[in-house]
Amino acid sequence: MIKYFQNKYAMSEKGAKDLLHSIIWTVVMDISFLAPVILSFYFLDEHISSLINSSTSQKSSFFYYVILSAVSFMIMFVIATFQYDSAYTKIYEESAQRRISLAETLRKLPLAFFGKKNIADLSSTIMEDVTQIELLFSHTVPQLYAAGLTLLIMGVMMFFYNWELSLAVFWVVPVAALVFYLSRKFQNSTQVRIYDIKRDISDNIQEGLDSVHEVKSYNREEAFSKALNAKLDNYEKFLIKTELLIGAFINLSYAVLKLGLPSVILAGAYLLSTGDISIFTYIVFLVVTARIYNPIMDALNNFAALIYLNVRIKRMKEMDGMPGQEGRTEFHPKNYDIEFKNVDFSYQDGVQTLQNVNFTAKQGEVTALVGPSGGGKSTVAKLSARFWDIDRGVITLGGEDISRIDPETLLNNFSIVFQDVTLFNSRVMDNIRLGKEEAPDEEVMKAAQLAQCDEFVKKLPQGYDTLIGENGEKLSGGERQRISIARAILKDAPIILLDEATASLDAENESKIQRALSELIKNKTVLIIAHRMRTVSGADKIVVIKDGVIAETGTPFELKEKQGIFSSMLKAQYQSN
Repeated sequence: MIKYFQNKYAMSEKGAKDLLHSIIWTVVMDISFLAPVILSFYFLDEHISSLINSSTSQKSSFFYYVILSAVSFMIMFVIATFQYDSAYTKIYEESAQRRISLAETLRKLPLAFFGKKNIADLSSTIMEDVTQIELLFSHTVPQLYAAGLTLLIMGVMMFFYNWELSLAVFWVVPVAALVFYLSRKFQNSTQVRIYDIKRDISDNIQEGLDSVHEVKSYNREEAFSKALNAKLDNYEKFLIKTELLIGAFINLSYAVLKLGLPSVILAGAYLLSTGDISIFTYIVFLVVTARIYNPIMDALNNFAALIYLNVRIKRMKEMDGMPGQEGRTEFHPKNYDIEFKNVDFSYQDGVQTLQNVNFTAKQGEVTALVGPSGGGKSTVAKLSARFWDIDRGVITLGGEDISRIDPETLLNNFSIVFQDVTLFNSRVMDNIRLGKEEAPDEEVMKAAQLAQCDEFVKKLPQGYDTLIGENGEKLSGGERQRISIARAILKDAPIILLDEATASLDAENESKIQRALSELIKNKTVLIIAHRMRTVSGADKIVVIKDGVIAETGTPFELKEKQGIFSSMLKAQYQSN
């Protein structure tokens, strides 16, 4: 059973055990709720029967039943406490563990995965899906299993007591279940469709928020709103249609269950008239029948939610099954040379991105990657930091194959400045300190000065303590870029990747930062990606990448004299200036 729960619901072993305990305690609680009915039955049977038969035999006092009732309520309270702990507290603990597990799975995925994947989709899975699963596992799943077990236990007990009345009680259960089962295929398909439509709408809203500047710039607000409203209208219509059809099946099952009580009334009346049962047996069955269908109705009502749960669980399993990156956590290279040997890489099957790439970026040198847009420059840089794993060949750092090194361990050796900067809604000081968490304020401010941040930071309302808004919305593009460079300076790693690091800066600030970087890169391995030729004019080596292959390699002077691609790019840029 533990393995079944683990496989079906993507649970940990502890979570599966807790779910089993929750089901057992829920069954015990459901049965314990019949204690007042049983006590009432014995009280009436003993006292009223003695009055009818004018019996003088000793009977239990009223206070005896009061004490029994008090004890039974105390026992029910204890059982309910254990049931609550197992069905809620333990489930919440499993939910927390599920989020941690998903986060760990994402942590092990290649970093470039997040550039290809919709982040709203991932965050929705971790937060919304896990929350819904948590709700269903605390309020529905244990109760669903417990309802079936309670019915089985009560059914066996009642059949032993009186099989004829029990048959009248339970004949409707398989019929109602069959009616509802026939709708299962429809419910499965509709719940998958609902999930997909809802996710598509969320993605559409996220896309609109991310591209709000473009939407407004091109006066597309009305078109975007119409498209979104159309999707929402279709979603509403589909939900109404689905709810009506599923509701019809549920209500039909309810109607079948309702036939159980008339069956007991008729069968009981007949058996009572023939003297086969007593009046109290008849009353007890009527009372039990009125209560026993409630768990079944709850189960039928929650069955649609359980199908929706399966859709979300499937999504969880897909994320858990994503191939992560593993490797050694101990890494002490003899140097920091990066070497590509016969490297092939593709983002998707059948579409070659890089082919037979060979070059070495030596420690203490600046290696510039240049070439036409889309040629593979950024891909090469990211592969050197193991953002993806390559298809063929080998990439080494200090002579060691990076595919055998844990990505987090490997990235400790890299300082990276991307063209697209990501900042957090926190203080300037905290955003820079991301490069080195334990750095004192003085060290952070020194890095900021080297990156030419100090001048604009001092003009902010609270200086380095100023909150800069979501993704640094209170700063200009150049200011955001300089904070990113300050991070890299603060980290002071032996390898530096600069992907269009000065693209958002004016010529004056670019020159200042180039001087700062010249101090930073001494005796380090530096890979620069740039389109501005003056940015790479001081490089020790130029690697020209075109259409995924190395087209030229050499010093700036050698390639200029060669009159090839680099020379053409150089001339074209000088002419445009």
